[in-house]
Amino acid sequence: MKHIVSQEWLFERGTDDHTVIVDCRFVLGNPDAGRRSYEEDHIPGAVYFDLEEDLSSPIKEHGGRHPLPDWDAFAKRLGEAGIGNESTVIAYDDQGGAMASRFWWMLKYLGHDRAYVLDGGYTKWKEAGYPVTEEPAAAHEASFIPHPQPHMLVGMEEVKQRIGRPETVLIDSRESKRYEGLEEPIDKVAGHIPGARNHFWKDSLNGQGGWKTAEEQRERFAGLPRDQEIIVYCGSGVTACPNVLALTEAGFTNVKLYAGSWSDWISYEENPIATGEK
Repeated sequence: MKHIVSQEWLFERGTDDHTVIVDCRFVLGNPDAGRRSYEEDHIPGAVYFDLEEDLSSPIKEHGGRHPLPDWDAFAKRLGEAGIGNESTVIAYDDQGGAMASRFWWMLKYLGHDRAYVLDGGYTKWKEAGYPVTEEPAAAHEASFIPHPQPHMLVGMEEVKQRIGRPETVLIDSRESKRYEGLEEPIDKVAGHIPGARNHFWKDSLNGQGGWKTAEEQRERFAGLPRDQEIIVYCGSGVTACPNVLALTEAGFTNVKLYAGSWSDWISYEENPIATGEK
């Protein structure tokens, strides 16, 4: 797999000089849980990045529940954590790869190719008997110069313009009940963007909680042309990222994130909303 590393791989190479491990554990609705878990124990050398403090900016009227951060501020935070332009970065979480994939996508957006997600997450690491520690990582500041890739990102107006265009596919990454509008436990309005297809992000994973192979990901997205524009969204731009990663693993080359996602879409009262299975 191109963007996933095994636990064995990380164990063998995690202490290399240019390798930085990033703990992204976070529990929605319990924002302190991830940091507390990190302080209790983590992979040796790992630095902690918080979804809401580091990987998002404050919520505004528009932009969704987890707006992307100011990129210069994020680049500064990366440097403070020891991540430079030459670093190999492996992110992990304990949420099926959702938060780690968000971090992965953000590094990719800033032009950093050596970014990966740990297969299986933290629980699998501990279960396998690999080392853990409560010691905080030693600070080794680096310089990270961002090189944004704007073609990887779309905003609300761009999504709106593409509704109904045969050359664009919209993918909704939420579970089917939310997509169909049968229930909405988080956002104020239920349903989905008209024309979007539903591919639940957790279907990126196998029964053991690891990532499916590239071939299995291709089977998930069978029927989609490899070079067609694909725009992925979820509730707030976080769990869309595992699907972006899965599509990339499967060989799709024109995959974009609607970072504001459903929570941004419904912040515009005039935007159309669909319910049901299509």
